[in-house]
This record gives sequence, C-alpha cells and structure tokens, in this order.
Amino acid sequence: MENCGIIYWPKDGNVENVANKIYDRFDKTKTDVYDILSIKPSDLVNYDCLIIGSSTVGSETWNEVEDNNKWHVFFAALNKINLQGKVVALFGLGDQILYPNNFVDSMLVIKNEFEKRGAKVIGKWATTGYNFTDSAAVEDDYFCGLAIDEDQQYELTDERIGQWLEQLKTEI
Repeated sequence: MENCGIIYWPKDGNVENVANKIYDRFDKTKTDVYDILSIKPSDLVNYDCLIIGSSTVGSETWNEVEDNNKWHVFFAALNKINLQGKVVALFGLGDQILYPNNFVDSMLVIKNEFEKRGAKVIGKWATTGYNFTDSAAVEDDYFCGLAIDEDQQYELTDERIGQWLEQLKTEI
C-alpha cells in the first residue's frame, strides 16, 4: 500500500498499541501514524489509504455533540475536506465478554462519517471466531473492519492484523 496514514483514538492504551502494531508492518517512508489530536483533518487528502482505529469504550458518548468529544471535533473538521473516493479501512477494539451487546460498535459510526463524505470503506472482517451478542458494526456476518479484542483474545491480535493487511492489499 502506497502512502498510508494510520489514525486512532484514544491515546495511551490498547488502541494506540494496535495502531503501532499495524504501523510496524508498513514501510516507514510511506506511512505515518497519528492520534486524532496530532493530525489536521486537511492532511488526510495527502494519503492514498487511511486506516482509522477506535475503541468502543465510551460508546454512550459517540453521538454527543460536545467540544470535549474528540471524535465529534474530528468529524466536524472533516466537513471541509473532500474525501471523494479516498480508500479507508477501519479497525475497532472492544471486549466481547464484558460488553457483548455493543462489541466494536464505534466502527459503524466512523464508517458512516467517512462514507457520507465520499470515502470508500474497505476491509470488512468475518465475525467467525468471536463470541458476542450484538454489534452495530456487523452486516451479513461481517464487521465493517477488523475487530480486535485485546482483553479476551490478545493472542489472536497479531495473526488477525497480518491476515487483514494481506486482505487490504487485494482490495486496494
């Protein structure tokens, strides 16, 4: 993949660790990794591919329109950006045992925000091998991006990342 930007939130936890694991598999001369506070949304147009990651923690605030909601501020800034045809892949973290009713829901919110601005979301991931009750991010037995559970299935993270990145290469 050429010229890829990896963007994530929240910082200093599992999402950042997974973002860095993804970054470690790329050519560092063509790839950058940022938390959403460290990149201007206008810089997204400089990338051929974007990989966006989030957690479901705090899902009750995802749709709150407040200045302290970092995703809301980021999405609002995207309104000024032309993302028509931009390729975007998503990864989401959740705990399928403690929060089985909204496992990786946040991926759907991000998918919708990028699609309504014209981006093409790729990288759906099969739900096989997970044990959850419900997820807004599932359609036809596929998550809209890579689902990671660092709490209950941490031993599968590296393998899932590798398989997903190989899949993305064929989709781009």
